Amino acid sequence: MLQRAVGKARGLADDTPPGSQPNLTEAEATRLADALLLRGIVSDPDMDAALTAMRGTSLSLGQVLMARAVLTEAELLSALTEIYGCGIADLSSAPPEREAAALLPPRAALAAEAVIWRRTGSALVVATSRPDCVPDLTAILPAGVRIVTVLASQAQIRAAQRLVYGDDMARAAEGRAPVRDSCRSWRADAMGRLVLAFLLFGIALALVAPVILSVIVFGLAIAVFAANGALKCAAFAQSLRHGDAPQSDAADSRYLHLPTVSILVPLFREPEVAGALVERLRKIDYPPERLDIILAVEESDPLTQEALRVGHLPPWMRAIPVPPGGPQTKPRALNYALNFARGEIVGIYDAEDRPEPDQITCVVERFAEVPPDVACLQGRLDYYNARHNWLSRMFTIEYAAWFRVLLPGVQRMGLVVPLGGTTVFLRRPVLEEVGAWDAHNVTEDAELGLRLARAGYKTQIVDTTTYEEANAALLPWIRQRSRWLKGYLITWGSAMRQPRRLLRDLGWWRFLGLQVQVFGAVLGFLTAPLLWSFLVKAFGLWHPLDAALPPGGYGFLAALMLGGLIVSIAISVHACRAAHLRHLRRIAPLVEPYYIFGSVAAWIALVELIARPFFWAKTAHGKFGASSEETARPRPMPRLRVVGAPSQPR
Repeated sequence: MLQRAVGKARGLADDTPPGSQPNLTEAEATRLADALLLRGIVSDPDMDAALTAMRGTSLSLGQVLMARAVLTEAELLSALTEIYGCGIADLSSAPPEREAAALLPPRAALAAEAVIWRRTGSALVVATSRPDCVPDLTAILPAGVRIVTVLASQAQIRAAQRLVYGDDMARAAEGRAPVRDSCRSWRADAMGRLVLAFLLFGIALALVAPVILSVIVFGLAIAVFAANGALKCAAFAQSLRHGDAPQSDAADSRYLHLPTVSILVPLFREPEVAGALVERLRKIDYPPERLDIILAVEESDPLTQEALRVGHLPPWMRAIPVPPGGPQTKPRALNYALNFARGEIVGIYDAEDRPEPDQITCVVERFAEVPPDVACLQGRLDYYNARHNWLSRMFTIEYAAWFRVLLPGVQRMGLVVPLGGTTVFLRRPVLEEVGAWDAHNVTEDAELGLRLARAGYKTQIVDTTTYEEANAALLPWIRQRSRWLKGYLITWGSAMRQPRRLLRDLGWWRFLGLQVQVFGAVLGFLTAPLLWSFLVKAFGLWHPLDAALPPGGYGFLAALMLGGLIVSIAISVHACRAAHLRHLRRIAPLVEPYYIFGSVAAWIALVELIARPFFWAKTAHGKFGASSEETARPRPMPRLRVVGAPSQPR
């Protein structure tokens, strides 16, 4: 059995995909397998499985065995000291020398899981948890430099890397998105002057020609309502025709090796849900050595860090502290955590998420089926506490309409797909090509969706669901919604600074659609009170449009708004046809008065756009709970067609 295991190790180099870094040197695989088997630390079947699982990854044999929980890090380090003849350093008591450590670029250090610890004469002492990668560093370091290797734990290496590179990487995370697309150059003072100018013009027009002012403002409200209604009707029609989860014809794809998937989970002031989050993520059914979950926790949040330490993270899950800086936003944390990600596919979850166990498998399978220009897959979002109160029920209906009807319809129409803040999966090279996330944008998800579309990439909806906690208190709901709408406004405003370039990037169809999808959505909430004013005509009262509308005008407007109401209710009812949502159908019409709160949030968003455009209204999680019957039933695992790397259940 030992000879067979060593033979597999020797065959790994031949099995490495062209252009990728070899998994490990033949000698390292042979010696490590030999040492571990002779010591009796790893059984023959576990070694066979680990060697097979290594194919197509950049992980070492030791890392695969650790991910599979058949080897501890202490056992691995002990074996590596014997193989490489080097000692183990304690970086916690003796941190690296910054001047020497700076000789190694951050990207190379992170890839090799190494840091230059100190200089000794003409030699550099490199501390690493991957001694097999140290020879690759010789081409990067100054010529003639001799390298002395010492071993250290992964946690100590990451802490040392954060000490050396953390501040620079944090500053880079703040400005990673291209400046021409980012809202970090947003001028709130100019926006304030523009709003003041419109306000003064409106007051002057009201004094000189009140009827003309009424026609302008009410005409705008009616036009926005009609445009939003037309978009809803078109998206609804597409969903009725093609289904709520549009998928292109799937090819008979096969995998040489399953890709590594990195999941970034930003956390801030989440000690109440940190433990539950770890348990939910443990249920993900994907080979552990190809799963890389990064919990990005702000350094200024010791309570959440402590909650994660108490939770005992599995080997394929790690907490990465995010250095302080501004703005302290989710996209900044994502940009920083991306530096540490190992995956070819990068996904995002929120702290309160409960993804379906087979979700990563579904995403990987779908990425293998779609063409390369599909750079992003967006999963559905749903709520596990829908029965908590009236507001959570309305929130659930709204999300069902968005993710099960409108968003799939928008995709089918070929328009820009605004991303959600979670259950988004992206091809890593494309994400880095477009500049990752805009750290200053408070709806970084929608802005990234627009930037992907401008770069010529597509987003598809994938048939998998993540369950979240609905915000079930009115004031927090308004604060959250005002942040979303403010982000929509700042995304639209930043893109429209160069409308010709935007038109050239998107084309006429998507350009016009974007005006309705983003700007029209916010304008709809802002102008909704004007439309409500038409209710006074039901009581025969005076209205500002009396002098401008021809006979039958109010009848036409009533028919228009009634038609829009019927379509909106029909979308909500249709969206709730899933078994776990059917109990909401009878109250679906109440979603219309629920949108009144959206108008309040929109006006707050407009004020914040001027007063504090980058302020992030934090949503508290773990406040509204969920009962067991609200938990989604797990779906059967899809059949994943794999050659050479079968999925190993945990």
